Amino acid sequence: MEKIAITGLGIVSPSGLDKRKFWANVSHGRSAVEKITRFDASLYASHIAGHVHELDAYSNVSSRLLKKIDLFSHMALVASELSLQDAKIDLTKENLERVGIFMGNAIGGWLYAETELRDLYLEGREGVSPFMASAWFPAAPQGQVSIHYGIKGYSKTIVSDRASSLMAIGYAAKNLIRDRNDFILAGGMEAPVTPYALLCCNTSGMLTHNNANPHTAYKPFDKNRDGFAIAEGAGILILEGQDRVKKRNAHVYANIIGFGTTTDAVNRIEPAVDGVQLAKAIRMALDDAQLDPSQIDYICADGAATQIGDVSETRAIKQVFNSHSKKIPVTAPKAVFGNMLGACGALDVAMTILAMEHSMVPPTINLTTPDPECDLDYCANKAQSKNIKNALIINRGRGGINAVLVLQKT
Repeated sequence: MEKIAITGLGIVSPSGLDKRKFWANVSHGRSAVEKITRFDASLYASHIAGHVHELDAYSNVSSRLLKKIDLFSHMALVASELSLQDAKIDLTKENLERVGIFMGNAIGGWLYAETELRDLYLEGREGVSPFMASAWFPAAPQGQVSIHYGIKGYSKTIVSDRASSLMAIGYAAKNLIRDRNDFILAGGMEAPVTPYALLCCNTSGMLTHNNANPHTAYKPFDKNRDGFAIAEGAGILILEGQDRVKKRNAHVYANIIGFGTTTDAVNRIEPAVDGVQLAKAIRMALDDAQLDPSQIDYICADGAATQIGDVSETRAIKQVFNSHSKKIPVTAPKAVFGNMLGACGALDVAMTILAMEHSMVPPTINLTTPDPECDLDYCANKAQSKNIKNALIINRGRGGINAVLVLQKT
C-alpha cells in the first residue's frame, strides 16, 4: 500500500480535548469513567460512562446551530477544527471540491432525536422540530462538517458498529491512493450517553455492571471483567498523500501503510471464538503493509472486556505472531475513558500516534487478575518505554466485523 500521511489530530474525549492533556491522562492510566449524571440512569443494568466535559470551551459552533444538531455532530465539528488547526491547513487556499470527509459511527444522534420523539407523542407533529430529520441520522456529522467548511469532495459515512471509524480511516487512505481527493478529514464520533442509546447498548449484553466502581469497571483481559463502559467523543485525522506533504513541508505524525477487514459470519452479536477471521484480517493488513509479523512493535487491541472478545482476540494474535506474540505489548488504553463504539478506531489511532511520538506504550488499566487464556504482555496498569516504529490497531464490531490498520512512524 502506498503510504498515506497523518498530519493532523483532533481529539474530543472524556480524558481531554487538548492532545497533551489527553496523552497525559491515558499514559498515566487516569480513569475518566464515572456515573451517568445527564439523566437518571439508575434503573439501567449499566449506568456508568465516559462524559466529555470541556466541549463548550473549544466550540467553534454558534448557539443558533447547536439548536439544530445533535451532540455527535457538535463533537465532530470541534474535532474537525482541531485537526485542521493541528495540520496547519488553510481551507481558503484549497480546492474544496477535492477535499473529502470520511466518518464513522455506530448509532447516530439520539440525544436530539429522543427529545423530539417525546414532543411528537405529547404535542403531535406540530411539536417536532423540522431539524429532527437531519439531526439524528449517522451521516449528519459528515453533512454538518461539509456545510460548515464548504467541503464538496468525494466523501462517505461508514456504519460498522465499533469498527466504523477505523473502517472510515482505512477507506479514506485507499481513496487518496486512487487520487479521488487532495486530502481527507477521517475519523468518527459517538454520543451514546442518552436514555434510548444506553438502553440499546445495555441490551447488547456487552456492558459492565460494576456500577459501584466506575474507575475500575472496564478491565480488558482480566479474569473478573464483565464488559466495557461506554463513552462519548470524537476523533478526526487529516490524511494526505506523500507528494502533497512534501509540497506543504507538513509535519507527519505517522503513515498508514496497511489495512485489512473480514467478517466472522457466525453470530449476529458475538465474534467467532476461534479468532480465525480476525487473524486473516491481521495478515491482510500486514501483507498490504509488506511487513513481516516480527516487525510489529505494538498492538492497540480492541479490548472488549468480554470473555469471548478478549480470548478470541488473543487467539487471533497468537495465530499470526506465533512465538513472537508474547514479545509484543498488546494494550487496550481505551479502558481509561470508555469505549466510544463507532469512534473507537479514531481514538485508537490517535493514542497509537502519541505512543509512537513519546516512545511509550500506554497501559491496560484495571488488569489485576489476568485471565489464564489471555497470556500476552498487556502492559498491566503502567506504561512501558518502547521505541515504536510499526504498530497494528484492531477494532471489532458486533456480528463479527474485523478491521485492522497498520501505522508506521516517520
